[in-house]
Amino acid sequence: MEIFSNSVKETKKFAKEISKKIKQSQVVALKGDVGSPTFKLVSEYVGSSLNLYHVDCYRLNTLQEFLNLGGENLLLPDNGITLIEWADIIQELLPKGTIEIEFSRVKDNPNKRKLRISGITDSNE
Repeated sequence: MEIFSNSVKETKKFAKEISKKIKQSQVVALKGDVGSPTFKLVSEYVGSSLNLYHVDCYRLNTLQEFLNLGGENLLLPDNGITLIEWADIIQELLPKGTIEIEFSRVKDNPNKRKLRISGITDSNE
């Protein structure tokens, strides 16, 4: 599936809609032009029913670096969901069933993005 977003507001609306289809223990991989990297590699947000694990792989150089920070546990989030930015860096470690969202800029329009989504199936709805 592909969609186009013309603004940050539209992207947030898309995120809200797709979040309804994400189930416990799933991994969501963000790829392409995802935005600014952070210095923090892993953040955990405790929710009332699920936790969110946010991983920023931008500063990682190897798969081993991801594994050294306990990455294998983040790929099997029993009590939550894992969101991985710059996931292309650890592509070969992503588990089956990962939802992948690839962002790309649209030529001649600096605010517009094309989002290509895969891994959303009827069983996710």
